[in-house]
Amino acid sequence: MSETTQKYDVIVIGAGPAGYIAAIRSAQLGLKTACIDNWCNQKGKPSLGGAYINAGSIPALVLLESSKLYHLLNHDIENHGISVDNVSIDLPKMIQRKDLTVEHLSQQIKDLFKQYQVELIHAYGHVLDSNRVEVTKISNKSQYIIYAENIILATGSKPIDVPYAEIDNEFIFDSNSALNFDAIPKRLGIIGAGIIGFELGGIWSRLGSEVIILEAQENFLTTPDFEISKEAHRIYSEQGLDIRLGARVISAKKGSKKVTVEYQDQDGGHTLRLDKLIVATGRKPNTENLAAPEAGLTLDESGYVHVDENCMTTLPGVYAIGDLTLLGPMLAHKGLEEGVFVAEHISNSHSPINYNIIPSVIYTDPEIAWVGQTEQALKAIGENIKVAVFPLHLTARAQATNKTDGLVKIIAHAETDIILGVHILGANASELIAEAVVAMEFSATSEDLARTIHAHPTLSEAIQEAALSLSNRALHMPSED
Repeated sequence: MSETTQKYDVIVIGAGPAGYIAAIRSAQLGLKTACIDNWCNQKGKPSLGGAYINAGSIPALVLLESSKLYHLLNHDIENHGISVDNVSIDLPKMIQRKDLTVEHLSQQIKDLFKQYQVELIHAYGHVLDSNRVEVTKISNKSQYIIYAENIILATGSKPIDVPYAEIDNEFIFDSNSALNFDAIPKRLGIIGAGIIGFELGGIWSRLGSEVIILEAQENFLTTPDFEISKEAHRIYSEQGLDIRLGARVISAKKGSKKVTVEYQDQDGGHTLRLDKLIVATGRKPNTENLAAPEAGLTLDESGYVHVDENCMTTLPGVYAIGDLTLLGPMLAHKGLEEGVFVAEHISNSHSPINYNIIPSVIYTDPEIAWVGQTEQALKAIGENIKVAVFPLHLTARAQATNKTDGLVKIIAHAETDIILGVHILGANASELIAEAVVAMEFSATSEDLARTIHAHPTLSEAIQEAALSLSNRALHMPSED
């Protein structure tokens, strides 16, 4: 192995959302920057964006849009006075559209790297100490060492393996490969009713699969507000998802072109025969072989990198961001903000991240989005709160577009009226939640939202109406008296 004289101000390891943004912002600030990334596309070429762009939310969102169109043509289009015959699916073409979108987004990042003179190194990065990174090139396995004043770790996360369902990518798939089926399975099982499993289930269900989701927990979607989760469970069950709670999988074995899954619930043992099975039991930080043992990088028992409030690890000048840490949730936009934060921290121009108001989104149909605290969490700590809910079906826009499922829920402090949480289930919830995030960033009250003029007719009116409801002034909801 050779030691080069190549030196940088910043070396970023990983080109997912956190990493590529850290590299771009560092370069914008005048820092000589290199970004090491090992993701390969199907042609063996670099594909930037990490799992998020290559195998996660972006390709899932592309297929979700295709599946929604197919479902609309088969189930709802006649309500618009439109008749369509012989609707069919060309799955390879659908997958190709997804792949082209991924390729385009990856190329956008490459173009930005070129513009800002970020050196892209298609390789594995291995931290030796606070200033040295061992590089192993993907193309020829050659190794050398490069130097930097600052190192940013942004290698993201990967699906959690489970011993009872071994991934073979033929019958049993992890979430990274569950968007590349060569045929639509007639009967699809998913282990895990978390955000990832639920998003995947919605896609394949709309494309015609019978989807059975097995969730070990007794409650459905425990992260959002309970009222939102309860209504979501009702809506998605009516759409055809078979959600089985309290179902603990014992084994999953392939044979005779089927997967046999055994699970237990309160009624005893059960057996399912499926065409394909997706394991969506969560993700874990991708820290394996990230640093040499003698480097002294501190990890916890789950593999997360220990960092302080500035994302600094136990190694001076070495930072960790995105899915590698327990600072905030495993969300792409959290990683984006940390990428900017660390780059600016290195340049002594940073401002803190407010981890308390990072929005979360579940990309289904209808979508779920929330920011701030849930009602159950606030009640658990004895907070004095007031709560209001406004159903989307009472808005003119929802009725005009036939997207009436869902609601907006606002939680405010009973005395100060400061907004503590906003929770939305409905069409375009991922876009609507931004208004709540801005309001909470500036410590707005529910009265501020209530007095903000919203365009009519829009779905966003439901946010204003929910705010008005906190003082019994909703204009489009019947009085409870």
